[in-house]
Amino acid sequence: MNTNNTDNILSVLENFLHDNADTISMQIAADFRHRRVEKGLTREQMAEQASVAVSNVARFEQKGLISLKNLIMLAMALGYAAEIKSVFATPKYSTMEELTQIRHNSGKTKAYRK
Repeated sequence: MNTNNTDNILSVLENFLHDNADTISMQIAADFRHRRVEKGLTREQMAEQASVAVSNVARFEQKGLISLKNLIMLAMALGYAAEIKSVFATPKYSTMEELTQIRHNSGKTKAYRK
C-alpha cells in the first residue's frame, strides 16, 4: 500500500473517530452550500425558494446552526425531502443484542425503564 492510500484511509478513519455534533453540523452545512452553489443559487434566492430568512441560511453555512424546521425547508427546496424524511426510518444496531431488543420492541409506542 502506498503512502497516499494510507493517508486517505487514515483521514477517513479520523473523521469517524472524531465525530461530534459540531463537526457533523458543519459538514452538513458545507454539503448544503456545495449543493446550493452547484445549482447556481445565491443565499437570497435559496432563502426565497425555501421561505427561510437569508440570515438563517448565512448562519447555517457559516456556523452550522439552524432550526430543524428551517433545515427541512432548505432540504425540500433543494429536492432532498425523501432523504430528510428517512433519517431515522431504518433501525441502527451494532450488536446482535441490540438487534434482538429492536425486534422485541418493534411496534411499541413507549419505552420503559429497565
